[in-house]
Amino acid sequence: MGNLSRRDFLKLSGVTGAGLGASALLAACGGNSGGSSSGGAASDGKVKIGISIWSSTDALGSLSVDICKKAAKVLGVETTTVDQGHVSEQVTASAETLAAAGCNGIIICNSADSEMTSVINTCNQNEMYVTQFYRIISEKASPDVYDVAKNSKFYVGAVHEDEVLNGKTLMGLLLEKGGPNKTGARHICLEGWTVGDATFQLRWEGYKAGLDEWNAAHPSDQATMTEPVYANTSSAEGAKVTEQFVNTYPDMDALIVAGGGGDPLVGSIGQLKNMGKTGQISVVSTDFLPDLAEQLKSGGMFAESGGHFCDPLYAFILTYQACTGKLKVESGSFGKEIKFPYVYVSSSEEYAEYEKYFVNDAPYNDDEIKGLAEDDFDKLSKAAEALSIEDVKKRHA
Repeated sequence: MGNLSRRDFLKLSGVTGAGLGASALLAACGGNSGGSSSGGAASDGKVKIGISIWSSTDALGSLSVDICKKAAKVLGVETTTVDQGHVSEQVTASAETLAAAGCNGIIICNSADSEMTSVINTCNQNEMYVTQFYRIISEKASPDVYDVAKNSKFYVGAVHEDEVLNGKTLMGLLLEKGGPNKTGARHICLEGWTVGDATFQLRWEGYKAGLDEWNAAHPSDQATMTEPVYANTSSAEGAKVTEQFVNTYPDMDALIVAGGGGDPLVGSIGQLKNMGKTGQISVVSTDFLPDLAEQLKSGGMFAESGGHFCDPLYAFILTYQACTGKLKVESGSFGKEIKFPYVYVSSSEEYAEYEKYFVNDAPYNDDEIKGLAEDDFDKLSKAAEALSIEDVKKRHA
């Protein structure tokens, strides 16, 4: 398995489908209708980890689930996946479903901080560990939720990226090199995905900071950005929002699709193509598309930042370590935090490097995944900080 490509691995393992019912989940997790686990290894020696994600089938979601399945296979862990669409009721229900399935731990990409109170309470009641991925509870914005996590014996921590810096970087690329003439965009529209989403709020903070810095430094060359219009996680809604922007703002020369898993971006760039606007409006986003190389070449995309779908891998490993007792989780402290750097690409050549080392092949082989599972937290954090295209090239040379 050490030299198995990610695509070959997918053919062998497959992906757990969306919308699994409780009975299917019980079977997948080995069954525990009582809804309580021991908070460590299962009685048969197997660790069972659930994955709560917005979608296991879109561009980013599928990569996220796949890397966890690879790690599970390497570590001998049982997994099951619940798709919750970033709908609050479904996010909180997913934790209950996975607890009822007898899972010892879960990783979760929630939508809003507020959901984590219910999620953590469910985990406390069922002695089930939980680690966030692509998300972290904001101590400043959600102090009550932060305290719930801090006081939990089962909240392991969070793995996420520097979203504010990500937003500033993308805004800077647009202002310096965007627009139809590649001399800089000045009329920027913003497409969000869910009102109140913690990650979107941080990215938006970065967009605004980048814009403010530009305008302060260029008083005679001002740029504007609209308030966000939300497309949720739907391709159709992404197309609708984009059409609305084009019709409302005739001077529009750039579009930020903040995220949403990839489907809203697909809808947005498809709508621009239908309206004959490809290349005239510079599009940036934070979800790598499967055809990103072609989109960058055609002008469908101007630039993109991406997590390397290793946030869920590291969250999975932290949860595995908690379940096996290697990582001690105690109340009174917030939990462990791992922050990943983003990868930025603005040409098909740059994307080809990413695709080679992060898509065609997983960035970690079997032996490296086993090594990560044995690392202490400091080593894990350092490994995360070092993860880049250059890092993987060096390790796999």
